Amino acid sequence: MAQDHRLPQQRFELKYLINEGITHRLRDFVSSYLELDDYAAGQPNRSYPVHSLYLDSDDLKIHHDGANGTRNRFKLRLRYYDDQPNTPVFFEIKQRADNCIIKQRCGVRREAVPLLLAGQLPEPGHLLSCEPRHLVTMQRFNLLLHQLSARPKLHNHYLREAWVSPHDNLVRVTFDRHTCAEPFFKAKAVVNMQQPVPVFPESVILEIKFTTRFPNWFNELVRRFNLMQFSSAKYCEGVEVVGPHRFHDGDHAQDWQATPRLTPATLEKARQLVPAMSIRLL
Repeated sequence: MAQDHRLPQQRFELKYLINEGITHRLRDFVSSYLELDDYAAGQPNRSYPVHSLYLDSDDLKIHHDGANGTRNRFKLRLRYYDDQPNTPVFFEIKQRADNCIIKQRCGVRREAVPLLLAGQLPEPGHLLSCEPRHLVTMQRFNLLLHQLSARPKLHNHYLREAWVSPHDNLVRVTFDRHTCAEPFFKAKAVVNMQQPVPVFPESVILEIKFTTRFPNWFNELVRRFNLMQFSSAKYCEGVEVVGPHRFHDGDHAQDWQATPRLTPATLEKARQLVPAMSIRLL
């Protein structure tokens, strides 16, 4: 799946946990305003697979920030859609301030993933795009990685049905099904799961996303189907379902090449590379 250059950097997201039994009526309603995403069109059940590898510190700071509703919290993750050698892996920083989401995303060549997750500063040859904003994203990702001593913790997978506004990506509605998760401690973008644990079993996650104002027809959607918001994120809920104790140890050192610590000089270099306004020091 190619990188979606239409993806806005800032938007609002509202989540609802719904029963599969009403999704066909919701789909009929949504299809009056939006069209099926290009990646979902032609796919079985109108859905495509989404994989995420979440990074966190050994004390699960990112998880606890999310569970406690800390303001201006963020997640570090890899997002990918298959395991083909020539397809990209997207390094993402997803920051939340209330309902506002600010996402920085950079496509990386798959063979560079282990190097970048081991703490190496990004080089232009690692990236799919030479645009400065993508290099800045990777530099900031690298800095946050080292500030947290973050490393891979959780592999998450689900099937996504996505609907988008016809001429842009300013409005988006998604249905995420069969969400599952398992601990994963390696610097690899894999799709196979060994012992996945269901997250939100027998439920569908409905997300409505917009960049400027809440569309009027969203109000009718929420009212007609009596939708109730919920705040659990896939990563946080996945950790809770699997069991936080499975991530608080060093028993998996054999599965992971330890992240090298930055020397003071290298850390200062990383700070200088990243615009000061884009860094949230931990």
